[in-house]
Amino acid sequence: MKQVAVVILNWNGQKFLRQFLPGVVEHSASLADVVVIDNGSTDNSIAILEGEFPSVKVVRLAQNLGFAGGYNEGLAKLTEYKYFILLNSDVEVTPNWIEPVLQFMERTPGMVACQPKILDYHRKEWFEYAGAAGGYMDKDGYAFCAGRIFFAFEKDHGQYNQDKEVFWSSGAAMFIESSAWFHVKGLDETFFAHMEEIDLCWRLKNRGFKVGYCHSSTVYHYGGGTLDRHSPTKTYLNFRNNLLMILKNDRRSYLWLRLARRLILDGIAGLRFVSEGKINHCLAVLRAHASFYRRIPVYLERRRFELSQRVQFNDVGMYRASIIKRFFLQGKRHFSGLSEKDFHDSSVK
Repeated sequence: MKQVAVVILNWNGQKFLRQFLPGVVEHSASLADVVVIDNGSTDNSIAILEGEFPSVKVVRLAQNLGFAGGYNEGLAKLTEYKYFILLNSDVEVTPNWIEPVLQFMERTPGMVACQPKILDYHRKEWFEYAGAAGGYMDKDGYAFCAGRIFFAFEKDHGQYNQDKEVFWSSGAAMFIESSAWFHVKGLDETFFAHMEEIDLCWRLKNRGFKVGYCHSSTVYHYGGGTLDRHSPTKTYLNFRNNLLMILKNDRRSYLWLRLARRLILDGIAGLRFVSEGKINHCLAVLRAHASFYRRIPVYLERRRFELSQRVQFNDVGMYRASIIKRFFLQGKRHFSGLSEKDFHDSSVK
């Protein structure tokens, strides 16, 4: 039996199954079993899987449980594997994409999660939104990536060709030890979708584990397979989930002052949406805040649990400055233009 499972979560994704699953099987079968968790699809996904991909194992769920719930339910049925590779259905993999990441993880003590280099399927020389060259977190809880800050993308010319420890790895192509996954009880299902992998990595780092980026493995992400990045629903989920994640995981002092600052910054973002004529996105921010307020009692309890589980916080990949200030006020559009002194050490020797 193989130790690795490439696990794809599918919901009504017959187009992407036919487009990308053949390459996943071709470039993964020697090292890993390929598994599709079907999230209650109502299209022809199951028939396509059974008829065209007989080597792929299918885990069928009765209904759409979202990204978080779908993976939690599906992976609970796959306890025999040492490593899971969570792979979006709209990702094109390349030859030898698995082995370099596993080798990097195995030679780095304490590294339990990692991502490959993620480039744009449509512009293959450019980094892609969902993870790029590894994820970081600024002092206000804003997530960004090497190769992509907000919606400013960099062309890949080898500037991030170094295996590194980072703060978070992308759920579009996340390698994770199954023992670590089950230790932190998987993804937060309240999130439903978006930022749940960042929350997962933060919880891992609260327990002292390491998260990495491996440059010698490359995949290409199509993007927008579930929700277009310009969707107000995506805006709502991102703003709400970011606040919930901070409340649950941030162990620094003056939490409530930092949350107040974030709420103000979110309000400014809402006004910016109005100035751009994106009224629905402004309303999404307001809905996100209302949903956050309703969930504060529940997340205070989850925060207490996280505090009880903390061993030694691993702050590698935290950015001491404000990425909002650097990007919007100082014009720092590229990760490579940020000062190294503002980061907690992100190198892996």
